[in-house]
Amino acid sequence: MNLLLDMKTIFITLVCGNFFTVFLISAYWQQHKHNKTLNTFFAAKCIQAIAWLFLTIRGGIPDIFSISLANSLLFVGLSLEIASVLLLLQVFSKRVKKFYIYLTLINLIGFHIIILFYNLENVRIAFASIGSAIVIILPTYKLLFQQSSTPLKKVLGTLYFLILFSLIFRGISALNDQAMGLFTPSITQSLSFLSLYLSMILGNIGFILLLKERADEELIKLSKYDDLTNALNRRSFIEQSKQYLIHYQKIQKPVSLLLFDLDHFKQINDQHGHEVGDRVLKDIASHIFQQMTQDGLFGRYGGDEFAILLPNTDENQSSIFAEKMLNSKKVYTLEEMSVEYSLSIGVITVVPTENISMESLYVICDKALYDSKNAGRNKVSRRYYETLEAIG
Repeated sequence: MNLLLDMKTIFITLVCGNFFTVFLISAYWQQHKHNKTLNTFFAAKCIQAIAWLFLTIRGGIPDIFSISLANSLLFVGLSLEIASVLLLLQVFSKRVKKFYIYLTLINLIGFHIIILFYNLENVRIAFASIGSAIVIILPTYKLLFQQSSTPLKKVLGTLYFLILFSLIFRGISALNDQAMGLFTPSITQSLSFLSLYLSMILGNIGFILLLKERADEELIKLSKYDDLTNALNRRSFIEQSKQYLIHYQKIQKPVSLLLFDLDHFKQINDQHGHEVGDRVLKDIASHIFQQMTQDGLFGRYGGDEFAILLPNTDENQSSIFAEKMLNSKKVYTLEEMSVEYSLSIGVITVVPTENISMESLYVICDKALYDSKNAGRNKVSRRYYETLEAIG
């Protein structure tokens, strides 16, 4: 059985595949023109499609287009595709961006040095293969081993690993076979380009699925978190707090609930505007996050009222935590403007039982918060859980 494939046929399928990808993404892109990740991937596919087209018609056009320009476009297109994947994974920092710019320049310069001084096709193939393999090492690692890696990411990471292996194998084979050329039929070439074609199809689908997964994650985050402060919203805070109460009831360990709000917050909005008021809320939330324990819950109940649940925290520990909230900045000040604000805090500590609900804890803790208000504000007050009848 003949396993050798016609290289030009494979190249034509690569051209068609990339152009169809561009066509489909362009229809979606019309409504997402400001999506940096999608724009980067779209540009990558456009560039790759043109590059493969130049390679397909090699011999009918000057070598400067079919060799120099085509391979340059492939290097750039691959780097842009990898950049879009890293953007999706939220690891495309300035440092990573610089690394890929330098790596792309090294690939481009190195390839053209070979053309000028050692223009053998097998050497060009080896360099292009190894250079491309280096480009995809980082996303392969991140997809497979990132802490938040999902099953979809692991599957796509495995695909990138197979491409990485295929490129290295092709590069080594080219160095050991001086007769290897782009259109030279061989088992190595057939398997390499067949894997490249399959990876293009699966990679394009995988990217779109990753984009969808990211959008789903953002929707879930919006449903659970306050978009201004990144604290849990009221519903999520209550739901998770109830689970904590059930767990700590079983192990008979204390939990502490803190309610706090900003003193005279309405005056801040009236005097400086709601935009400044929002910045104040973000500022205090930032300070609270810095003090939170890893397993604590921080939520926004609404307006300027926030709640903190501290598991396995007794009265003394919760009092220290609350006082620290006040003493870290007795009067909080935004750096950009002279807006001063303070906190009033209510605290309650219980060892959960079947009769203690989140709702009843909130009612008592809210009374403690008003005790702080009535005592002159910028204070911590504590109340105790006795019986439900005592709440009234």
